[in-house]
Amino acid sequence: MELKSSKHLVKILPEDVEIQVPSGTALSQVAAMAGIELKSVCDGRGTCGRCAVKVISGSPTLGEGNLSAARRAEGYVLACRSLVAGDLEVEIPAESRLAEHEVLMEDTEERTILTEETLPQAPSYDLKPAVGQHRLTLSEPTLTENASDLARLRAGLSKEAGIQAECTNLDLLQRLPDLLRAGKWQVTARTSPCLPGGADELLDVVSGSDEDLKAYGLAVDIGTTSNVVHLVDLTTGLTVDRAGTYNRQARFGADVITRIIHAVEHDDGLSQLQQAVVGTLSGLISEMTEGNGVNPEDILAVMVAGNTTMAHLFLGIQPRYIRAEPYIPAANEFPMVRAGTLGLPVNPVAPVFTFPAVASYVGGDIVSGVLATGMAESEEISLLIDIGTNGEMVLGNRDWLISCSCSMGPVFEGGGIACGMRAVPGAIQRLRIDPVTYDVKYSTVGGAPVKGVCGSGLIDLLAALHKAEIIDRTGQFQAVSSNRYRKGDNGPEFVLAWGSKEGVGQDIVITEADVKNLMRGKAALYAGIRSMLRSLDLDLDIVENIYIAGGFGNYLHITDAVAIGMLPDIDPDRYRFVGNTSIKGARLALLSRDAWSDALAVAAKMTYLELSAGNTFMDEFMSAMFLPHTDLTLFPNVALS
Repeated sequence: MELKSSKHLVKILPEDVEIQVPSGTALSQVAAMAGIELKSVCDGRGTCGRCAVKVISGSPTLGEGNLSAARRAEGYVLACRSLVAGDLEVEIPAESRLAEHEVLMEDTEERTILTEETLPQAPSYDLKPAVGQHRLTLSEPTLTENASDLARLRAGLSKEAGIQAECTNLDLLQRLPDLLRAGKWQVTARTSPCLPGGADELLDVVSGSDEDLKAYGLAVDIGTTSNVVHLVDLTTGLTVDRAGTYNRQARFGADVITRIIHAVEHDDGLSQLQQAVVGTLSGLISEMTEGNGVNPEDILAVMVAGNTTMAHLFLGIQPRYIRAEPYIPAANEFPMVRAGTLGLPVNPVAPVFTFPAVASYVGGDIVSGVLATGMAESEEISLLIDIGTNGEMVLGNRDWLISCSCSMGPVFEGGGIACGMRAVPGAIQRLRIDPVTYDVKYSTVGGAPVKGVCGSGLIDLLAALHKAEIIDRTGQFQAVSSNRYRKGDNGPEFVLAWGSKEGVGQDIVITEADVKNLMRGKAALYAGIRSMLRSLDLDLDIVENIYIAGGFGNYLHITDAVAIGMLPDIDPDRYRFVGNTSIKGARLALLSRDAWSDALAVAAKMTYLELSAGNTFMDEFMSAMFLPHTDLTLFPNVALS
């Protein structure tokens, strides 16, 4: 049926928001117009079933999608596949909303030094910020001392600050004569190491030499799921504030592949994705500047770390070929850009630095992590693992570094799991099952009423199901004598929480299909570790430290991760939780030019192992598709438990 081009009124509950939209507008777009972000793993293809909304009145035009007959009978439709065809009233339930989730922001205490004490061999750097402020007193020109204003300024920088600087900013040059004379030849020059050959770039000049002139910077972690920003005083090195939230790109898909597809298949897709992440960061920046009384004009530098795709999308670079064999990014090193060019609410001339990547699936966040842990400066061989949609890892020491990435899928972020969700209030984060009674005990994020299960809870759950013999080593359910075990619409399932008892409307379950997805995710990570070691003909015993990085890793139970064969069965003392090393490394590079130089050297030094080349990874993956593994000698402590 051809829809008319007239506009219709859509009322959204429980907000009671009314919006006029043209016929043919998807309900997911209507929600976005109302400022409501809906869950989406599939970028509007209707396959994930996460964006269900309830139609109270009216009849939208419906498309095909993954929604059960029971939910349809209750009046639910998929927002991404339902088009406005007349006036509507819809209710958006909490479980369909992209809620705030736990974001690991790090550094809960202020520090006057740059050493991260939680990292045993983290480097210490002198305070030499990415943008320097140099107070100068210049000689006044005369008939006999008649150097140009710019030459006079450059000479002053060389003499008083020991800095060779160039001016590439026409706007600054146009203002310079009046600036120098307004300050009676006392000025503060701001410079940054942006130019080839070691020269600084002259960013700005401020009249006078006010001792109270402020200088702030931003350390930024652009994660696929979460964005984190630290507001840092460049004069003292102290972190003034920190903020984090979900990446608004999530409405275009949960993982980088889905977002690349969106960027490629929609005319304005790349622009939408760039605007989404810039909007996310801008909101966090404004929140901190307003809350701390900081003038945005005083934010003089931005240091960004993120995976390769996130860096491309942030800078508006075409990511098309990252997802297609042979997986080539547009660039691994990114130019400095001005904050004003990107639309960030800071000083428009502030330089924005982006950490270099190594390959399509080992990005600047991993380079930042290597910098923060100090593993590239140590004699000890260490392994850094960042667990997310991809399992990214680096092995090595000061002499060599090798990296790889394995696709784990979004399962440990709740994607592809019937009752999976991110770490929002109400998500099960810890869980135990009694092996005799099959009673389930759990705790949720924030102590809120249960709504689903997040990543750390899913690992606990897989271990608990196996230990209680509810599933066998292949992940198949066993018919245990408990009303929690039952046949569901999609095969065997086990009830974790009763909806009627918890007041959530539906039972929280784990299905056999969920278990298989979780096993694929855990197998991919372990296979990546084994493949990297095998490529160098090394044994795990040679690794002194295993660093577990990332927000998800911070809430991980090592014993359960080992029990399911996700992580190696070694002395637990060799494991170290290092939190959000992406933001830690970005902060180091923001506050120290030497750290930034080291980050560039780390990226250049790192070798990338492509796991899709050859059969090693697939062989290891198939062997790891058991609990904990086909080779139980690799897990002696699990076999004995």
